[in-house]
Amino acid sequence: MKRRTRSTTRSKSKWRSRARLVVLLFLLGAGGILGYFFLPNNMEIASLDRSRLNILIEDRLISEGREPQIVNEEILLPVDTVKRHIDNNIYWDEKADKVTITTKDKLIRMKTDSLNALVNHKPVTLSLPVTKIDGAVYVPIEFLSDFYRIDIDYVKNANVIIIDYSGREKKFAAPIKKKTVIRKEMSRREPIIKKLDTEKDSPEELKLKVLEEHEKWFKVRAFDGSIGYIEKSSVELTETTPAKLPEEKEPVTAWKPEKGRINMAWDAIYKNTSISSKMKEVKGLDVLSPTFFEIEDASGTVLNKVNSGYIKWAHNKGYKVWALLSNDFKSIEDTSKLLNDTDARDNAIRQILAYSALYKLDGINIDFENVYKRDKDALTQFVREITPLLHEQGLTVSVDVNVPDGSENYSLCYDRKALAEIVDYVMLMAYDQHWSTSPKAGSVSQITWVESKLEKTLTEVPAEKLILGVPFYTRLWKEEKGAGGKIKVSSSNGLFMAAAKKNIDENKAKVSWEEESGQFYAEYVKNDIRHRLWLEDENSINLRASLVLKYNLAGTSVWSKDADATGAWEVLRKNLKDVSDYQEWLEKNKDKEYSYK
Repeated sequence: MKRRTRSTTRSKSKWRSRARLVVLLFLLGAGGILGYFFLPNNMEIASLDRSRLNILIEDRLISEGREPQIVNEEILLPVDTVKRHIDNNIYWDEKADKVTITTKDKLIRMKTDSLNALVNHKPVTLSLPVTKIDGAVYVPIEFLSDFYRIDIDYVKNANVIIIDYSGREKKFAAPIKKKTVIRKEMSRREPIIKKLDTEKDSPEELKLKVLEEHEKWFKVRAFDGSIGYIEKSSVELTETTPAKLPEEKEPVTAWKPEKGRINMAWDAIYKNTSISSKMKEVKGLDVLSPTFFEIEDASGTVLNKVNSGYIKWAHNKGYKVWALLSNDFKSIEDTSKLLNDTDARDNAIRQILAYSALYKLDGINIDFENVYKRDKDALTQFVREITPLLHEQGLTVSVDVNVPDGSENYSLCYDRKALAEIVDYVMLMAYDQHWSTSPKAGSVSQITWVESKLEKTLTEVPAEKLILGVPFYTRLWKEEKGAGGKIKVSSSNGLFMAAAKKNIDENKAKVSWEEESGQFYAEYVKNDIRHRLWLEDENSINLRASLVLKYNLAGTSVWSKDADATGAWEVLRKNLKDVSDYQEWLEKNKDKEYSYK
């Protein structure tokens, strides 16, 4: 038998010690891992910086921009904050020192440092005015809460303002355990942002607004603005308030004819126009839009060309009268000044409201053209301000726009989507494809061009609000050789249908049907000058009406009623009043042949 040496014994002892240490470290590590994954995190963090006045809108902390202000226990919010998070359309006019707010049915104007405000031009008294603080503009948000349909709660001891949208569904919960916590995220390993104790906290402090529901967690907001997650097993739902639509006295609905689609005509009225010459009945016509009003200067002075006899005659014939309101097309600078001046806009609006009531008008058709692209938003603001006031008087409001993708001052100056959200109808002036000074002869409005522009417009304007502008005129083009053999192109100001046809017949022009334009094309040479004309007649108008049916538009508007075009008017009447849809139109026109007569 061998004797164990002392060195061997020592070696084994060291091995056992090391093994015990490894096991101990393993157990400690495993315990730490298990603790990390399974034991709750007890660390507390602040949910908000309580050293500053916080603002919450539903579940969003608004951290950028200037702080709100509390003055005499009332809340002032920076205009920039309101614009970014509550009302993108709030309008501050630095020159006039005025804030303008528009809703579906209200126009509110407030001037800095004044307790007198106007709501739909009626005076109201504020307890706190619009205020400038360190160069920033602040508005009394509690006064505006009803207009914005928001609920506001100022929790003074928590240094937080909480804003919720009225009318939305609201759910509330309360703890069912004596002690529970709200965590930063949906995990027990997340830090605690608020502790709740049913024995120490008041019922108000225990009331939690449920913002989101997940499988095992609720996202909640506490009374002091703390937002985080609480386990479903720790709370019970205590209250649910269903969504509630705002009460409206009488919802504004766009006027529609008793039968079919809208058949409208613009009617050119000038200073020396003989009104008796205008009183010609057109069968099937629903609406007349006489050019009665023009804003003639930068201060908003409205030129009034109304003839009461015309309105009486129109109403007796059953026509609605939507008077046209235009800017001064010739002075883009005056238009720019007008649109960017709150007082000038208001001056024009007040006059239109007074005239609308005085003459018992049925609507206003707004026609602003030759407007700087940079004034697009200002034009929208003008329409946004005048519309609720006209609606309050029971008038239909419409606006004219040119086709997309045109020039800056005649096409890119319109925010078609925003305008369509404001008004009852949008008139697409789908003509002047080749305008009077065009360098190239061509159709005023060929059918393929109209359809492509219509389709693009429909991406921004709902079909039920869109009225297709239809030209009852054409242009007579002249092409002659100039110096060096270069062709010089010129045109007439425009010929109505009867005059255009007379010109074709008198000059024995060669006439052929063009599929691309959907028009008869006429050409003749006289005095070595080539004359060209794309004719608008009942055939081209029939195709134009088919687009109204194909895209289910609200109707048509013709420029202009003066056109001596009995056949074309009858074509419009039949298509807008008697044909129900595009398939019916196709069936009626499947065997149609085009021959000039």
